[in-house]
Parts: sequence; structure tokens; C-alpha cells
Amino acid sequence: MLVNKLSYFFEKLKFINLNLMNNKMKLNIKEYLICYRILKYDPTINERPWVEIFFLDGNENLPMLLDTLFYLKDNKDASLAFRRSCREGICGSCAMNINGMNALACTYKVDEHVNYIKSFVNIYPLPHMLIIKDLVINMKHFYNQYKSINPFLIKKYEISNLKKKIKLNNLTVFVSRPTIENIQTKKDRKLLDGLYECILCACCTTSCPSYWWNSNKYLGPAVLLQSYRWLIDSRDNDFKNRVLFLDDIYKLYRCHTILNCIRCCPKKLSPATAIANIKQIINLCI
Repeated sequence: MLVNKLSYFFEKLKFINLNLMNNKMKLNIKEYLICYRILKYDPTINERPWVEIFFLDGNENLPMLLDTLFYLKDNKDASLAFRRSCREGICGSCAMNINGMNALACTYKVDEHVNYIKSFVNIYPLPHMLIIKDLVINMKHFYNQYKSINPFLIKKYEISNLKKKIKLNNLTVFVSRPTIENIQTKKDRKLLDGLYECILCACCTTSCPSYWWNSNKYLGPAVLLQSYRWLIDSRDNDFKNRVLFLDDIYKLYRCHTILNCIRCCPKKLSPATAIANIKQIINLCI
């Protein structure tokens, strides 16, 4: 009899929890108290980071998390540091770790991720990156890796021919802007869809365990996605050197298809697919 009563109680409790988690009964952020736990770090004050807690209720809670961060900075803690720019999910500046998932603060809707059971928001900087202050991380290494793939069109054949002519004839060369368009067919342009939209926010790269372990050698999902974008661009003439550069046990082959990069990409892109395609190209070419 007691066992039946207990099972009935737990079934009822499960049913209530499911109802509370239902979208129809989600928490109205304008009516309830929400706890914001933000990692703070300032080497001029303390060598160790700490978590600062803010409670906001009623009209203090704003729809987008970036708006809430602005409110906290203006009214609660003027020392709070975070990057931001476009507020439209285009620049990627406000990337941070929110409730365990990398995301953009400007597109993060608080009411969609908070409910009666989980009425808190944990905000941390992107994981496994050097912290400058609070939510601001050092992106220098990430951008140096991006720079290493030559993220621009290269007309290598024309340049090498020009150098030979200069040496042979002692010519003086005057460089001018191109006079004709660098033409690309619609079919070739279509291949770049799902690649050029990358905003280099580093959400995917910093969510990748392989990058955590080998960030000094492994290029990471974002940079490899961009590598593939330039690799298959029909207007580029440096295909061979790009392939040889990527054919490395660390630069490319540290990817173990964990797929964290796909789950957290704010633009819904697929770096894992791009990496698999690069591997396939290298297998066919080398």
C-alpha cells in the first residue's frame, strides 16, 4: 500500500514538473525574481576570479541578455566589463558562456531559457581562453590562427609571372585597381552558402574539447570552416598551397567529430561538415 502511494506521489510530481516546463506555463520575467550569476575577474583587485550575484525583479528584467548586462552595468556594478557592438547577432563581439552553452548575449532571450524551476542565469566568459577582465577574453591567438590561413583571394599565377618579368626586364610597375569584375557563376557562388555567414564569434571553437587540449596547434572549427570557404572559392588560384597547409596531424586532424561546434553556433552553421569535406579533399588530392 505504501509503495503504491509513493509511486502515485512521484508520478504526480513528474506531471507537475512537466507542466511547469511547458512553454504555456513558462516564467514571465516581468513578474518574478531572477538570479544572475556573473564571473568577475580584475587582476588589479584579486588574482583569482569570483562570482558576483545580482537579483532582478519586475521591470528590471529585460528581454535580451545584453540589455540586462547594460542595466547591471548602469545601475548595479559600473565595473562590469563585456564586449558588444552591433546588438543584432552580426559582429559576434558579445559571445559568452550562458548557462553552460556558448551563445551571443544580444540574441539570447532570457524568458526562453528561464522557468519556475530554473530561475537563474549563469554568465561566464568563453571557456579555456585567457581572461582580460570579467567577460572580456583575449582573442589574439584566435585571430592569429585566422590570419594564418590567408583569408582572402590569391591570384598566385599572375603574381609569379609578374615577378619574373620584373627581374628579366628591370621594369617599373605601377599598381592600379582592377578594371574588370572577378566573375563567379551562380552555381559556384552557391557552394559558399553556409560558410561565408560565419561571424568569427569563436563560440564553436571555444566549445570544442579538442581545441581546449591543443589550442596552440589545432586551428579549431571556426578557422577550419573559413579555410574550407576559401579552399572551394572558384575565384582563388592558391588551391594547392591551401591544401598542403591544412594537411597536418594537428591543424586539421585533431577534430574528433564531437559536434559541440554545431550545437552552439549562433548562425546555425556546420563547421564539422566543412572539416569532413576538407579531409575528403585532402584524401583525393594527396
